[in-house]
Order: sequence, then structure tokens, then C-alpha cells
Amino acid sequence: MGCNSSSQAQTAVSTQRRRLSVGEVRNEGGSMADEPSTEEKRGAIQALSSEDLIAMMHEKSTGGGRRFSIGSKTDAGTQSFSVKKTEEGGDGMDKSLRIGYTCRKGLKPESPNQDSWSIVQVDDDFSIYAVYDGHGGKGHDVSNFVKDTVPKLILKDPRFRTADMPAMLVDVFKTTQSYVQTMDQTKQLSAQMAGTTATVVIHDKVQNQLTVAHVADSTCVLGRYTDDSKKNFDGVALTRDHKPDLQDERRRIEKAGGRVVFDGYANYRVYAKNGQYPGLNMSRCLGDLLGHQDAGCSAEPETSVVKIEPHHNALLLCSDGVWEFIKPAEAVNIVMALGPDQAQKAADKLAKEAWDRWIQEEGGQVVDDITVVLVHLNV
Repeated sequence: MGCNSSSQAQTAVSTQRRRLSVGEVRNEGGSMADEPSTEEKRGAIQALSSEDLIAMMHEKSTGGGRRFSIGSKTDAGTQSFSVKKTEEGGDGMDKSLRIGYTCRKGLKPESPNQDSWSIVQVDDDFSIYAVYDGHGGKGHDVSNFVKDTVPKLILKDPRFRTADMPAMLVDVFKTTQSYVQTMDQTKQLSAQMAGTTATVVIHDKVQNQLTVAHVADSTCVLGRYTDDSKKNFDGVALTRDHKPDLQDERRRIEKAGGRVVFDGYANYRVYAKNGQYPGLNMSRCLGDLLGHQDAGCSAEPETSVVKIEPHHNALLLCSDGVWEFIKPAEAVNIVMALGPDQAQKAADKLAKEAWDRWIQEEGGQVVDDITVVLVHLNV
């Protein structure tokens, strides 16, 4: 039991933050030891940063398809529901690919849009889709760094596009976490109590399968037809939310000396044994260095491999700004109502529906950042 008691202690969270990833935090734990990073690790980060992503894609592709990348770009926009800036590379995105995406700023005046996302694709060969939901004071910087790092680590790994990709992705996440720590130690990131979720899907179009890895709660959903008429839809989550009150997650946290405490409203949160930090409503994440050091948080992803079947119709990767009030089946029905040739309009529609639900449920006081990546399958 958390808090060394048979009755669960409560830690109050203000109305404005009660559904968000981080509640009130009092940093009573001090800072992590200022251990200097090795020159080898610094050099590896610099070398990876200088790598050309499109050239890396070319080396890994088996055909001559168009190569492009697109993803979010950190901006300081303050307008609620505004679209986060994007940056593109390569041959440019083919609009006939039946892919939609949007990243919208929530109603959180104290921070910019902290979500990040990316799509890396070689037509008819492979794609890497990813969503990252930052949290904490500098969570937008952490999510942006992770967004830039993960695809390159995947493409550099010799296990990419082999049967060993699940193990590869575990190592990619762990390496990324060590890089975040090094960036924090060299004061290029502030990640003591800031971090990000991560949901990454490798879509092998030759093998027609998805390899999924994730930490935290940016859920990945696979849409499917429920009958041969192809008029009825359902959605199944390919990831489980890493929440502190899950039996196995709680066990790991408490074994490491952390506590799981109900916040009195909607979430169980993770705290250090003798401190009121980090206050996370997730048990696995990237960044959040004090949470990993003192409270039993983990950067190890759960992985799965899914064969794409004829009845599968859509893949959704979304931050929890979508999933807080919308179930997987409902989300699939919203996007499929518009058809594959209107994927961008469908992504925007799902984001707007998520926004409206937040306004209705929370009385216009708070809305989380909202990111949707939609990929139509078998078209």
C-alpha cells in the first residue's frame, strides 16, 4: 500500500491542474548529483544531431520511393487551440497518402504547447510515427529533443527492420533517457522535473506489420471494421496507459522507495519517499530525472508487434488531450466518417471534438494540449 498506511493519503491538486500530468510540486528532494557526463556521450549526441535524417532514410530503404519527414517545431505561441508550427524535410509529403495530423495548444496560459510529433516515411517501404506529450516547466524542450533523437537512433541501429526491433526499441528508449540526462547535466535541457511521454510505431509496409513501443499514456489505437459491410467501426488500444496504480507499476515504484498517492480528484500520482515531488500521474516516462532517481519511474517501454489484417482501417497516435474524454472506438468512428481521402480534415475534427469535451467537462478552466496523428491502412 502507498504511504505506508492502509488508508490512502491524499495530496490536493488545484482545480487548474487536477487532470494534468503534473500536480503541485514542492522540490524538497534537492537536485541530482552533478555527475559530469563523459566526452564520449557528449560526442555521440553531437554526432547524432549532425546526422542528416533524409540520408539516413535513404540508407535504410529498399526501394526508390519518395522520402520525407514532417514534425512539430517548438514555438512560443500562446493562443489557445492554435496549430503548432511544423518543419519538413526531403521530397515533401504526398497528399494522397491518407495521413492526417494536427497539434493544438491547450488552455494552459503558463506554458507553450508541450506536445511534439513526427512522421518519417519512405513511400511503399516504411514509416515511423511518433507522439510525445511533454510535462513540467520545460517539458516542451524535452519532448522536442526526444522527437529529434528517437527516429535517428532507430535508423542507425542495425536491428532496424529485423525481428529484433522490439529489443532495439527498448535500447533506443534507454539511450534517449541517458542522452536527456547528459543534456540536463550540461544545462542544455532542464529535465530534473520535466519529461515526456513517448509512443512510437514502426510501420513496415513490406512485411505489413506494426512494431509499437511506448511509455506513459499517449495511447495508440488500431481501427477495424466490425463486419463485412465495412460500415461499422471499432477501435482497440495497442498500448496500455502506464499509471501508478496499476499493480505491477505500483510494485516497482514502492520497491524503489517511491509512493503512490491519490490526489483527491482523478489521478494516482508518484512521489518520492520523503518528498512532495515529482507528482506525476504516470509511472513510465522519458526525462523526469528526479522521478527516476527517487520515485521508481521507468524509461523502459512496453513493445508489441501487430500484423496488419484486411479488416484494419486506421491507426491513431494521440496525446491524452484526446483520450481524456474520448474512447478508442468513438475516435475511430469520428475519423472514419470522413473517409481516407479526407484524413487531414478528420484529424482536425477529432482534435476539435476533444477540445469541446474538455470545455464541457472542465467548465472552460483547463484544456490539455491535443495531438492527433492519423494513418489510414489498407487503402
